[in-house]
Parts: sequence; structure tokens; C-alpha cells
Amino acid sequence: MNRVTFTIDGKEVKAIRGQTILKAADAAGVFIPRLCAYRDLTPNGSCRVCSVRVNGRIQAACVQTVAEGAIVENETPELLEYRRNIVDMLFVEGNHFCMFCEKSGFCELQALAYRFGIKAPRYPFLYPKRDLDMSHPHVFLDHNRCILCGRCVRASQDMDGKNVFQFVERGGRKRLQVNGDSLSETDLKATDEAVSVCPVGALMKKRVGYEVPVGRRRYDEKPIGDDIEMKGEK
Repeated sequence: MNRVTFTIDGKEVKAIRGQTILKAADAAGVFIPRLCAYRDLTPNGSCRVCSVRVNGRIQAACVQTVAEGAIVENETPELLEYRRNIVDMLFVEGNHFCMFCEKSGFCELQALAYRFGIKAPRYPFLYPKRDLDMSHPHVFLDHNRCILCGRCVRASQDMDGKNVFQFVERGGRKRLQVNGDSLSETDLKATDEAVSVCPVGALMKKRVGYEVPVGRRRYDEKPIGDDIEMKGEK
């Protein structure tokens, strides 16, 4: 009674009752793209990159729980186009210059763009004016690269036991805020989980950029999601 069976793109998957579709898919070796979701962080469904069709309705796989007999669609032309549009908009709404970014080769946004075959965004760049906070001795915060995924907010609260980050404003004015006048006035440490969970180059440790040569970085040879899909091949 604790187990349910459903299908993802025709593949039968057994999962634990109450488990999210994303977690169940991961365990079964099926990669569902995601940006705001991260391991044991409480999911919030903010980025919608993990959207799938469940019994004909679009749902966020990171928050939607499994159900007996559910029919989940993940790899369809419609969903690929939907995800491409989201990633496209994330690129143009910020200032992302991958060729100069220390996160290049490790960036999940960049890796998803490669996986989706995006060579250049189709929408016009907005070129917003955003701040760079270099005040902290060991970490910098670049708002130009922030995609508002909320990982650092949840990690700071749930994993670090702090409240360093929070969102302020709404809509197009929404931005990440720290609990001080600058990053140096917070109790953030370079070893905090909030720093390591950032999927892009918004939160980075200083003096570690470009340490791994091009060609040996995480996503240089293997696409994002490869580690999950390898499970399904065993």
C-alpha cells in the first residue's frame, strides 16, 4: 500500500506514495530538467522548467506527488519548446556572459541551454542595471546572474540555520536581498550550503574561478542529467 505505479513517457515507474514525480523519476533514471529544485531542499515550483503533463494537465514535477496509474509526459516537442522558452527568458532578463563567467562549464542554466540546443536566445536582451556585491572577504554576489530560483534562500534557512537571503519586491522588480546593508555585514560563510547550491554564477567563492581547465569541467563532455540517466541504463 506504500507503493504506487505510474508511467513516464510509457516507461513504468514504481515510487513511494507521497514522493514527488521529480524524485521518483530521478530514482528510475529519468531526467526531468530543473533549476529551482535541489536535492533535499523543500521544493517550491518557482522556475517551472520541470513542468510535465500529468494526465493531460501541465504540472511542476518538483511539487506534484505521484499517483497510482498516472500518465506522465516528459519528453515531448511541446514540453521541450516550453522549457526552451523559459531558459531563453532567463538569459535575456539578466546579464549572462558565459564566455567570461567563472561558473562556465559548471552552470546549470548554461548546461540546460546546451541540452535544449539553444545557441542564442530568440528574445531581445533587456540589459538590466544590477549590482555586484564584492564586500564579503570570501564570497561575491552578482545580481546580474541571479535567476531568482530561491535555492540560496531555502538553503540558508533550512540547511544553514540562518536567514541571510530573502526576496523583496514583486514582478519585474523582484530581487534577492541580504539581511544587512551588504554581504559583508551578514553571517554568511564560504562553507555555507547557500553558497554551493547556486545553479549559476550569482553566488561564488572568491579566488577559485577558472581552476578547472576547459574540457575538464562538469558539463564539457557530459550533458546535465547524465548522472541520472545512467541509473536507468544499469
